[in-house]
Formats: sequence, structure tokens, C-alpha cells
Amino acid sequence: MKITLIRHGETEGNVKRLYYGASDLPILPESEQKLRDAAAKGAYPSFPRYYTSGMLRAEQTFRAIYGDTPHGVLRDMREIDFGRFEMRPYEELKNDPEYIEWITGDFEKNVCPGGESGEIVTERAYRALMGVVNEGEDALIITHGGVIGGVLSKLFPCEEGRYRFTPEPGCGYTVEFEEGKPVGLIEFNAGRE
Repeated sequence: MKITLIRHGETEGNVKRLYYGASDLPILPESEQKLRDAAAKGAYPSFPRYYTSGMLRAEQTFRAIYGDTPHGVLRDMREIDFGRFEMRPYEELKNDPEYIEWITGDFEKNVCPGGESGEIVTERAYRALMGVVNEGEDALIITHGGVIGGVLSKLFPCEEGRYRFTPEPGCGYTVEFEEGKPVGLIEFNAGRE
């Protein structure tokens, strides 16, 4: 059985390099068109089941690729809440003592003031993913870069952690499972030019 995890299309938050996760930003019109074009060329395969995180950018990405195809929503696959740092760039935060403490510590364990930690996000997303795996049928989930990176670093531990697996917008990974255990990983780069 295979589960494909795709990152949503590009947003203003990506372009401006903002800390955003809980903010429900739309994808950029040019990114939406790029996804439509790739889908029209057959770059995105069909699946027996489809899901999104339910956030606007994931829903728009899904519609750009799969149109009105029915799909479920896995709210626990939403992106990290950066709390007080939400919608702010590094340049604005670099001298903030709370930010410095958070960023120089253990990202996985340190909780953003008023937000979440990487570990919290990974655990909730992992539970949602395993619920899909337990259904035993191939599926696609359109979610977020940090979520994909966190879940894959839990399934396939490595020194680089989540950063090894954070895909570009419109791209992702296909994970092969046997008896509920991950046995293979293939990069899915349909969204790249």
C-alpha cells in the first residue's frame, strides 16, 4: 500500500519567507495555474482515496489538481502554529529574546510562545497518517512542508531530521507500507518544472 504526501502550492508566506503555519493563506494565482497545467499533463496520478489538511492552501491545491473530486479532511495534518512568531519574517524577529531562545534550542521540543513545537505537530500528524494507513488502501494527502518533513523523519529517522524531507510546493513523497510499516520512500516531483 502507498500513501502520497504532497505539499500545497506556493503562498505569499513562502515568497516572503514568513513563519506561517496556522495562518490560513491562499496559494498564489501563478502557483495555482502551474498546478493546473501539471495536472492537465497527467503529472498527478489518481488514487482510491484523497485527503487534505482542510486549510485553504491545501484545499486550493487539491482543487487545482483534482477538481471537484470528493475527499476527506484530516485536520491533524495542518501545519505548525508559530504562535507569537506567526506571519513574521526572520529579519523582524532576529533580535527578539524569545525568538532567539526558541530558534537556538531544540526546534522539535521547544514550543513557540503561544504556539506549538515540532514534536507536537509531528505526533498529531503521525496519528492522522497512521489512521489512513490502517484503512489499507492507497491514498493521497495534500498537506504542508513541515508536516511532511516531520512525519517522514519519524518514519525514516536520519541526522538531518525533518529538513531532509521538506518538499518544494506541489511536490512530495510516496511512502510504501507493508503490514503498517514503512518499507520504501520515493520522491514525487510532479510540481517541479
